Amino acid sequence: MLTPGKWPEKTVEKLITASSLVVFTFLDILDIFLCFFYRKIDAFLEGNTTPCYCNRRGQNGKGGEEQPSETLYERKNIFRELGFFGNGNTTKRETCIEKCSLKKVKRRWSDCSCESCVSWQQQTGEYKLHVVVKEPSKAVANQDAKGKEVENVIFLHGFGASSSFWVESVFPNLSESGNQNYRIFAVDLLGFGKSPKPWDCLYTLKDHMEMVEQSVIDKYSLNSFHLVAHSMGCIIASALASKYLKAVTSITLVSPPYFRSPKVEASLTALNTVADRRLWPPLLFGSSVMSWYEHVGRSICFIVCRNHQRWEWILKLFSRRRDLHFMIVDFTRHTHHSAWHTMHNVICGGAKLMDEYLEAIKRSRVVVKVIQGDKDQVTPLECSRNLKLKIPLAEVQIISNADHSSVIFGREQHFTRDLEHLWLSASKEESLQEVVLL
Repeated sequence: MLTPGKWPEKTVEKLITASSLVVFTFLDILDIFLCFFYRKIDAFLEGNTTPCYCNRRGQNGKGGEEQPSETLYERKNIFRELGFFGNGNTTKRETCIEKCSLKKVKRRWSDCSCESCVSWQQQTGEYKLHVVVKEPSKAVANQDAKGKEVENVIFLHGFGASSSFWVESVFPNLSESGNQNYRIFAVDLLGFGKSPKPWDCLYTLKDHMEMVEQSVIDKYSLNSFHLVAHSMGCIIASALASKYLKAVTSITLVSPPYFRSPKVEASLTALNTVADRRLWPPLLFGSSVMSWYEHVGRSICFIVCRNHQRWEWILKLFSRRRDLHFMIVDFTRHTHHSAWHTMHNVICGGAKLMDEYLEAIKRSRVVVKVIQGDKDQVTPLECSRNLKLKIPLAEVQIISNADHSSVIFGREQHFTRDLEHLWLSASKEESLQEVVLL
């Protein structure tokens, strides 16, 4: 029996559920019409019909790093089984790395063509990610001022962000010792920020990994490095760590999206958790629209991302600010194609592989730290608890009254000091292990 105090809460919950059903039914219908619309306009403007994922087509379910996620095909739509969707061509496409090495790829008509968004197309040879490198002060070659070998740190941002996430938070707050002892690489992941955004790429986990390898690890000949990642970047960092176990000194995972689920259900569990089809809270509603509706999401990106310069001008006018906050600017620095595939193939598809990655990390006994805010509405607090169960030796730090971004912003100096302390202790532990082995 419900207590009197529970009635308002239950009533609101029922209203949200009923309203969500109505709104998402409308979006189901809208996505059908937009599917036909884009098929026609793509054929007219580009000379061919662009493949979409409206039909359930033969997914092999292997779920490897190079495989598209089944969430691309199995997103529920009440009209899907009624045959309203057209014949989506899901013919296998070449991977990004193969394509990028063969030819320049064209820009979609619905993507932004400003200098900032297409500058990557001027690169010659194989495409490389945009990487901000902070060299250690007073360093000579690969050694610091005291002759000790400089340590490397790779920072990976989350979904809808860029290297600015770290340049604005960590770089200015490094201590004098941190500035002298560490070479830092802040990466714009494939499809985001100033990095390449090829339209004929599936943005699989393998694509993202290989681009980080080519643009940082191989290019700078890194034999050892620390990894720091936020949100979606934690999946890529875990994949890299499991591949470079002997090179990774420490791993810091901030708000990691790790959901304990049987492998066969992991991708859909991730989708239903981070993008549940609900109107409230607003952040969840936005995520669900962009994750469940391929063509509605493309329309939103056409309005917002393709015209980001106009929106930025309007925001500056009304806010009377010369420069906008970097997170606002970063939010539009992607294409729908890059964001759509990264969401499904990394966040959802990567969920099937996280157990495998974490098992390898646990066996290597590399230093792992997990940081999460207790008010995080993007990745539930249970994600950190799940990771602790998977890697018992991992240190878990829960920040009170912090959400998905304020777990770092608003406490940048504390966060950076914690990182430096972890890097130092991890390096000492690694040195001790080397002495024992000798």
